[in-house]
Amino acid sequence: MNNRLKSAVLAFNPELPKELTERLRKIKMVIVDVDGVLTDGTIAYNDSLIESKGFSTRDGLILSRIGRFGIKTAAISGRKSPATQARLSALKFSDIHLGFLAKWPIVEQIMAQHNLFSEEVAFIGDDLVDLPALAGVGLSVCPADSHPALLGGVDVVLNSPGGRGCVREFLDLWLWANGKWEEFVNSFDVEPA
Repeated sequence: MNNRLKSAVLAFNPELPKELTERLRKIKMVIVDVDGVLTDGTIAYNDSLIESKGFSTRDGLILSRIGRFGIKTAAISGRKSPATQARLSALKFSDIHLGFLAKWPIVEQIMAQHNLFSEEVAFIGDDLVDLPALAGVGLSVCPADSHPALLGGVDVVLNSPGGRGCVREFLDLWLWANGKWEEFVNSFDVEPA
């Protein structure tokens, strides 16, 4: 990698408040809603009524690699969808729960299964249905285009909207706060062909 470019990337410093940095250091799992977080919330059907969704490749890149840096990932969706199941499986989510509108009981189940305390879990949600899960975890997070009622009450409002890299943005902050940003950047250090 070009030294100047690599130096610029390694200089990434989101200048987080100390309290947020400390809370990010405690996080061992991030649980995400799907529609409105991993996607922009749009659902399309073709002429055969087969559903399709768009997922950000920026989110996909980090989600496919983040497990090796010490954080687990889980997803909960109120809808069952073959497209969602396929994408989450490809990204190696440790827990996938589809068809659960009431997300907090699933979050509790996941925490118990992984022996996690609430302060070790972050939840990223975008709408009122996510409120109980957001309220019950150690770090509540939402995309920039979330329901306005959430924006003033969560711990972190991301700059990115749902389906446009908001999970990547959160995990970049997590890597930085945990001193793993350089290791993550170096994991791409392969000479071009």
